Amino acid sequence: LFMLNRRLFIKNLLLAGAATVVSPQLLKGETQGPRGRGKWRVGNSRAQVTDGESRLIVPKAAGMRITGTFLDEISHDIPHQNWGEKEWDRDFRHMKAIGVDTVIDIRSGYRKFITYPSPYLLKKGCYMPSVDLIDMFLRLADKYDMKFYFGLYDSGHYWDTGDMQQEIDDNRYVIDEAWKMYGHHKSFKGWYISTEISRNTKGCIPTFHTMGKQCKDVSGGLPVFISPWIDGKKAVQGTGKLTNDQAVSVQEHEREWNEIFDGIHDVVDACAFQDGHIDYDELDAFFSVNKKLADRYGMKCWTNAETFDRDMPINFLPIKFDKLRMKLEAAKRCGYDKAITFEFSHFMSPQSAYLQAGHLYDRYREYFGI
Repeated sequence: LFMLNRRLFIKNLLLAGAATVVSPQLLKGETQGPRGRGKWRVGNSRAQVTDGESRLIVPKAAGMRITGTFLDEISHDIPHQNWGEKEWDRDFRHMKAIGVDTVIDIRSGYRKFITYPSPYLLKKGCYMPSVDLIDMFLRLADKYDMKFYFGLYDSGHYWDTGDMQQEIDDNRYVIDEAWKMYGHHKSFKGWYISTEISRNTKGCIPTFHTMGKQCKDVSGGLPVFISPWIDGKKAVQGTGKLTNDQAVSVQEHEREWNEIFDGIHDVVDACAFQDGHIDYDELDAFFSVNKKLADRYGMKCWTNAETFDRDMPINFLPIKFDKLRMKLEAAKRCGYDKAITFEFSHFMSPQSAYLQAGHLYDRYREYFGI
């Protein structure tokens, strides 16, 4: 009797365990049910079929759609996903499916790591990349009919010293190299000045003007854009603080950026402020100022709708959907021209290393009815 009960116990235990084992794809809701109707859902130790649609209680599609994304392959604060061309091709298809028409290489190099075999940077001691990522991104952008913006080189010197001269000196060569090596691609449609600032930093106006002018001169006037951050209460990275106790006011922000735009608007066509450093109830105030200044100087006003969450103690995880929704809705209310994000592949892609990213992709598609 003891042996019989023991065998029954083990049998039941194994059956219960088998019922709870599902593939990662099933957990992500990607595997369809019979005849493609609905999606599988896991509940109460057995798979069930449901329509999978969230019952939204807010108006659908009230925000701007994201139509551009940075491509971050030279990073120092988020993990590398080690994708090859097969994975990148798949990611471009995911981007295309939700309406992304613009991809931006966030930087062609950072310190010694570079994205392409730059003769100038290799002579300076940078490391040889195993793959020419710029060539790959441009070929994929050609294939999927997207616009590609080339991000300039970041030496790291500015972050160490506050002096921007090194950025001018290095990019004088990088800009010429990039256009000579890749300018023939139909998707090469513009430039991104990767130097990030938030305030009227010493030297920023002549630096941006010099680099922007060279980009335009060498390429026959292709557009140039920048993506600064707002020095708000959440601008605390690297400070050890929880809140920025010297956050910029709306009035200070307007005064300083009016001066910057006045000095660069002839060579910088668009500005995409990062939206993650201010609180959600401050979005309209800052966004309205950004749009007013851009209109004043004939520049395009974009938003860099960050898809990672700055409100968590862990850097950096995919953002809660409602936070992204609120930011995109504010951008639409304020009449912005375009929404891009940092960045799709890590924080929104169905094949991201973060499981939450695929869920954000699903919630985004539900909201916009894609």
